[in-house]
Amino acid sequence: MLYAATAFWLIVIVLSAWGVHLIWGQMAKPRIVNVVLLPGTLVAQMGHVLGLLVTGATVTNTTLIKDDETGDPEQTAEPRPRIPFIGPVIIGMLPLIMCASAIYGVGRLLGGATVGELTGTQVSRSLPYSIVAFWETMRDLINQMETVSLAIRSLDLGDWHAIAFVYLTVCLSVRMAPFPGTLRGSLAAILTLAILAAVIASFANFPRTIIETGWSTISLAVAMLMLLLLVSLLIRGLVALVRMLIDNA
Repeated sequence: MLYAATAFWLIVIVLSAWGVHLIWGQMAKPRIVNVVLLPGTLVAQMGHVLGLLVTGATVTNTTLIKDDETGDPEQTAEPRPRIPFIGPVIIGMLPLIMCASAIYGVGRLLGGATVGELTGTQVSRSLPYSIVAFWETMRDLINQMETVSLAIRSLDLGDWHAIAFVYLTVCLSVRMAPFPGTLRGSLAAILTLAILAAVIASFANFPRTIIETGWSTISLAVAMLMLLLLVSLLIRGLVALVRMLIDNA
């Protein structure tokens, strides 16, 4: 159950991060968005390059910001890893794992008391198999978003550590979105990795230990991204409503 829940929440992270990045790119110039997210892009690109090197693929055409109006990062097209089957999984998962690890590391280095405030609640470690469980999960997510919003509102603007931690957490969380053209590959990599972890866990304990250690990071990424997605949709909806009222006035 733990591994199925892990796969579920990682998919939620990938899809919500993808949605947030897409909406931001529609509300502002994509190049500005990508410049703001540069720290997260750097970590994700490092994960991508590391995946290529580990699997024996050739690194080509990899840049942080392309020299065009979009400013999108660029990755190696058709990397062709030498490790069959598991190679694409490694390449697809390492950017996500690197960003999650960076959130954990930044929290330990800069988070201080803010980490405890942001991770006051955690996502469920079981899947919602019934209607009652589904709505309970929704209520838990709302509580998590409330916790994150209140923690951000109460930040001490004079404490650069807390400000940097929240900024880097936002960048790294949004950059958990798959790179262009890799969405299906990332989702397939998550499912494959969850299955492999469940199989390995039948004779070793380290997959469960790793997941339990990083569960607070997964919970923080889910809560942060769901809050960003909600706020982004509200802003976009209000702007569209105002434009519609002005056009029809």
